[in-house]
Order: sequence, then structure tokens, then C-alpha cells
Amino acid sequence: MRINFRSRKTWVIAGMAALATLVGVLLYMNLVAGEKRIQHQLPRLYETNDAEFRRSLSSLLGPPLVEGNHVDTLVNGDQIFPAMLAAIKSARSSITFETYIYWSGEIGRQFVEALTERAKAGVKVHVLLDWVGSIKMDTALLEQMRAAGIEVERFHEPRWNNWAQMNNRTHRKLLVVDGALGFTGGVGIADQWLGDARNPDEWRDTHFRVAGPVVAQMQSVFPDNWMRATGKVLHGEAYFPWLKPAGNYAAQMFSSSPSGGSESMQLMYLLAITAARKTIDLSNSYFVPDEMTIQTLMDAAKRGVKVRVITPSGHIDSETVRKASRGSWGPMLKAGIQIAEYAPTMYHVKGPVVDGVFSSVGSTNFDNRSFRLNDEANLNVLNADFGRVQAQVFERDWAKAGKITLAQWEDRPMVERLWERLARLLHAQL
Repeated sequence: MRINFRSRKTWVIAGMAALATLVGVLLYMNLVAGEKRIQHQLPRLYETNDAEFRRSLSSLLGPPLVEGNHVDTLVNGDQIFPAMLAAIKSARSSITFETYIYWSGEIGRQFVEALTERAKAGVKVHVLLDWVGSIKMDTALLEQMRAAGIEVERFHEPRWNNWAQMNNRTHRKLLVVDGALGFTGGVGIADQWLGDARNPDEWRDTHFRVAGPVVAQMQSVFPDNWMRATGKVLHGEAYFPWLKPAGNYAAQMFSSSPSGGSESMQLMYLLAITAARKTIDLSNSYFVPDEMTIQTLMDAAKRGVKVRVITPSGHIDSETVRKASRGSWGPMLKAGIQIAEYAPTMYHVKGPVVDGVFSSVGSTNFDNRSFRLNDEANLNVLNADFGRVQAQVFERDWAKAGKITLAQWEDRPMVERLWERLARLLHAQL
């Protein structure tokens, strides 16, 4: 039998071309944001102490701010993990837990043991882990949870039918116990967060324990991705009990995703910055703002608002992000914005405090990935007492951060400038 090698070569070439085309299409679908981006500056119509600001948070962005809440600020792993584990161990009806980072280690084991114990006791336990963020998790831990009756899913785990969504990750950090006690913030489940930020091996972060009617909003965020992952709807008294007032904070749970309005989180931040009267204290672990966000911050500084930003120093898990961030600082420093790098360890705190009355805390970074590519969730609190606590935490962090002057920024080496320009080319994915 004679083989036509020329014909076979043609088919091989055609197949490779088709494969390359398919890969290119998938990359394009993943790397190019599908929604039209906010392109115009927001007019300044009100300030943070005006009723219009509150109405805009509730009506324009939603869900509505609800009264009667209390939020405890938990600083670093020594406070955060014991509080979360105690809440899990107290569960009587349900636990819903969604997180990005879950790695093997001591704290990962403790959480699995606490969750499995409650599941064996008859508590309904649902765990949603991001596939990328949980790659470093030992499969034995997953098997242990499933064997105990816990429903565990990994968000956008690669399958033949979801390749176009691979760049969409759930970056949310949500834990709700019995539908009545919630936790959110920046912490991941990994040993890097253990301790009290005393050295580079103990990351600096803040998490929040929430009680009151707003916990129902926190709980309502979880079924969004749970339904996408499983097709199942969580409802009923075990998940949404009647909640009595627990304090005097007005709050809302704000979420965003590419499938349900990826611009909303950035719009919320821009509205708060535009409404600022006196101060903006911004903590962010991945500070890579786009041109419009930079301009909005600069406009605030030019009208007399004191703008301060804390970012990580050389202790960071993504040097590319740091390079891309530093490359954009020049215009902001010239406008009078103060920028400082947290010195002791990796700085993983997220969120602005505006005029000491509006605070937004949760999973959102100040970058394109959080604003347009990831699923995020933030708790917004409109209360001066809560804002005062956040201002105190910020001041303690500011005291441990090295301030960057305009002269220092302009005097950085040429090699560093080159790396910053190269990193900025990846801005859309950072």
C-alpha cells in the first residue's frame, strides 16, 4: 500500500493550524474583557456626608444599605483564624464557605477538621474553592471533606465546556455560619497568614466578623457561584433565618463578576473617591490603577483631599505587579498623593476609608483583574465609629511603611524603569 506523504503532511499542517486557531480564540476570549469599560470622569454631585451619596450606593449600585449591623475588625492571623474556627465549630444548621486561596499546611488542616466535624454532626456544609487558588491544596484534604458529607466544588476547574471562562476566577472570601454570622476580608487559608505580621513569614492582613441583617446579603452572594458550579439552589431557614439588629452600622454587601456587571466594583470605588471631602486612606496589596482611576485620585488631591496609599514593599508575591504599580506613580506623586510601601512583610490588606465614614472591606484589589476579570465581594460600611477603627489600623500600618517621594521615584535606575514599562504592558491581566 502506497502512502501519500505529501497529503498526510498537508493534513498535519492543517490540523496544527486549526489547533493554533482554537488556542488563539480561547486566549482572546479569556484575555479580552467583553464589557465596555468606564471611560468618562464622574461628575462630582455630592459628598460622603450627603444623603445623595447614601442613595447612590443603595439605588445606583445596590443592594440597599441596611441598618442594625455590627462589624468586628480582626487584625492578622492570630485574631482572624481563631475567630473563624470558633464560628465554624458553633454552627448548628449551615456553613457556606467560598475562598480563593486554600493551600495545604497547618491552618488548612485545622479548617478541614473543623468543617468535617460539623458535617458529621449533621450541619449542611458547602465549600467553594477557586481551582487556580487551591492548586496547592492536597487532594487528601478534599477527599476528607467529601467523605464527611461536605459538598465541595472547585470553581472553573478546567473542563471541555468552560475553557472560555478560565480567566474568570472567584476571588471572594466569604464564610457564613447559620446564615447569621459572616466573615469577609483579605485573608486566604494558608500558613503565610498565621501569626501577627512580626516578620516576612507572617503576612499582614485584616478580616471582619459581621452580625446583623447585612449577613443575609453576604449569604446571598454565595449561591451566585454555587449555582454556576453545581446548578443547586440554597434556600430556606437554614441559610436565611430572620436576623435581628446587632449594632448601629449601616452596611451593604457589594459583589461583582464579569457575568453580572464587572464594572460595578470600580464604579463604586470611583463614586466614593469623587465624593471625598477631606481624606482618602487606601490600603491595597495589588495597586495597579487604570488611567481613569489615577485621574480621579489626582482630582481629589487637587481639590484638597489628603490622599494616602499603602502598597507592599519588596515583600510581595508578585514582583510584576509591584513593577507595574510603581511605573504609574509619577503623576500621582506630582499631584500630592502620598504613597508608602509597607516594610515588615507582605501587605495583603485591601480597601479604602473615605472621610472616616465610608469603608469598603473585602476581597477587591485596586487593579484590572479585580475590576473586570474576577468575581469579587466587598462589605461597605457607612459609619464614623467603624471608620475611626479603620483609620487607627491604617495609621499603625502607615507608621511601618516607607514613604516614597517624587525625587526618589524620578531617580530610580533605568533598568527599573524598563522593567516597569514591560510590566505595564500586562496591565489588563494584573
